[in-house]
Amino acid sequence: MATAPPYRMVFTDLRSDTVLDALPVHGVALDDYIGKTGSMRGTVPVPNREIAARARRALVPGRTGVWVERGREVWWGGILWTLALASDRRGFLSAQVQCGGWESYLYRRLLLDTLTAEQVDQFDLVRELVDYVQNTEGGNLGITYDPHTSGVLRDRTFLRYDLPTIGDLLDDLAAAENGFEWRVASYRDADGRRVKRLQLGHPVIRTGTAEIVLDHPGPVLSYTWPTDATKKANAWQSRGASINNNQAAESFPLMSEQLVDDANIAAGWPRLDGTSDHTTVERQETLDSHARADWTAARNPVEIPEVEVLLGGNVTPALLGATVRLRIRDLWHPTALDARYRVVGLSITPPERGRPETARLYLEVP
Repeated sequence: MATAPPYRMVFTDLRSDTVLDALPVHGVALDDYIGKTGSMRGTVPVPNREIAARARRALVPGRTGVWVERGREVWWGGILWTLALASDRRGFLSAQVQCGGWESYLYRRLLLDTLTAEQVDQFDLVRELVDYVQNTEGGNLGITYDPHTSGVLRDRTFLRYDLPTIGDLLDDLAAAENGFEWRVASYRDADGRRVKRLQLGHPVIRTGTAEIVLDHPGPVLSYTWPTDATKKANAWQSRGASINNNQAAESFPLMSEQLVDDANIAAGWPRLDGTSDHTTVERQETLDSHARADWTAARNPVEIPEVEVLLGGNVTPALLGATVRLRIRDLWHPTALDARYRVVGLSITPPERGRPETARLYLEVP
């Protein structure tokens, strides 16, 4: 069996990306997603004074960047947020690190100015918010982006009085009717430079052209196929901001139109009500758009299958957004499942002490 390329953790200054050190890390676990911030955790052993001095200098939560390399390829990037120094009963020291993807920084930055957009492409609006972050003193992490547009125009007013985080504003925009997906990808470009790239996709992020086939039994070691109807709703209404033009009268929130899936109920489903709050939305048409998007997402039970496969070959973090063909034959699928799914999440467990190198893929059911 071929030996997997070694993993390497490179620690950098968050703002300049200057390399501080590369330290051994044990028990590494990392994941990356579309629509959710990825994470990385591991333990840096501290066996002597030299490593202790290097670790103290490099591992500074909140200002250290982390790149995970497998061979020559960058497989993950993010920010060191938590460091827990631990000493066991025998006096052996270790530093446990927890990191969040580059997206996590955008949830730590507030919008402190009112921004207004009229008929602006939603991708341009995203880039304007990212530019707002990176144009402030100390806020430039070197996140780059492409200039392409989505063709969907938005009217938005973001009030500084609401003190929203930039990450939350991006999520709200993405979740709107006819919205998009976003993430910050980490990779090495053709010139060998480490890159943090804002990736935008309308309506979804799609990558790759060659179809990858995964069979069970076969390369798929195991799978889990949950079906969750706890958040299903076939009737919906959303609430917006409180509207009160007469201070002497009681105020009430703006309410969206009531949405009911009559066909779903006629097909035998019980009526299941759902609601959502958009407390900063003051325009009826904007609130109705949010309500329709929320209702559409809630009408079908959520299915996010997970398949565990051996890592290597075509199975890399570059699969995020790619389509795979999954074929399963077992007792539950006597006639064999043969369908295509988009990869929306990936969790990697590197090899250690005889444990194989595996990846858990999270799939989107069409």
